Amino acid sequence: MPKTTELRINGARRQIQADPERSLHSVLRDDLDLTGSKYGCGEGQCGACTVLLDGAAVRSCVTPVRAVAGREITTIEGLEKNGRLHPLQQAFIDAESMQCGYCTSGMILSGVALLRANANPARPEIVRAMQGNVCRCGTYPRILLAVQMAAQRMGKERS
Repeated sequence: MPKTTELRINGARRQIQADPERSLHSVLRDDLDLTGSKYGCGEGQCGACTVLLDGAAVRSCVTPVRAVAGREITTIEGLEKNGRLHPLQQAFIDAESMQCGYCTSGMILSGVALLRANANPARPEIVRAMQGNVCRCGTYPRILLAVQMAAQRMGKERS
């Protein structure tokens, strides 16, 4: 049975009418037209649907709407600020880290969660943080490079 739920998405409050057991992913895409997260496996294993929930990377395909009411949700659409890409988004472009692009939003959001928790991760930490995200094109070396580039750039901005 549909229920009104208030969501905080990308800094804005949004009211939705949805069954509380529906996946956050389906609500984002179908009800709110936020199509950046992709449907991959539907089991939370591939990472294509990753969003940030209170800053932590979560799989939106297995997260029910009831679990996110009142919490801060950030999608790939919410990373850009005032026309400026997030440093990791820019690093993905600069390092040519994407081919088909299907995994990109999930990869970027997992990377952003890592960089928020650890501003200067070592390569093994990046590998560990990104393990839950699958890239079928196999651009892993460039994805790791992009996360390292973003960490360096963000460090310089903080200095």
